[in-house]
Amino acid sequence: QVQLVESGGGLVQPGGSLRLVCATSGIDFTDFDMGWYRQTPGTQRGLIARIFSRGSTMYDDSVKGRFVISRDMAKNTVYLQMNSLKPEDTATYYCNALVGSSPFGSWGRGTQVTVSS
Repeated sequence: QVQLVESGGGLVQPGGSLRLVCATSGIDFTDFDMGWYRQTPGTQRGLIARIFSRGSTMYDDSVKGRFVISRDMAKNTVYLQMNSLKPEDTATYYCNALVGSSPFGSWGRGTQVTVSS
């Protein structure tokens, strides 16, 4: 059974940094891509960063150059390093495995990121 637990969110000032952590079980990173999504009230959850099973990465234009997705195969953990944060990055962040363009596992609770002075 796939389990996903996100953590690391919080309140940060504009220009600050946070590192989100996604602890997983039941997923083999060599078989699945992993992604970070975010959602704000009234909007759909959207994919912002993806790490492919072979290790390459892809980012939404809104976070390109500021966010970095990475993974630790030994710890079954995926990270999202977020730098130069902006108020518009405020959202609940989720991780999930991907099959094609679709999320695979059940969603975790997410972790809230608030960027505000």
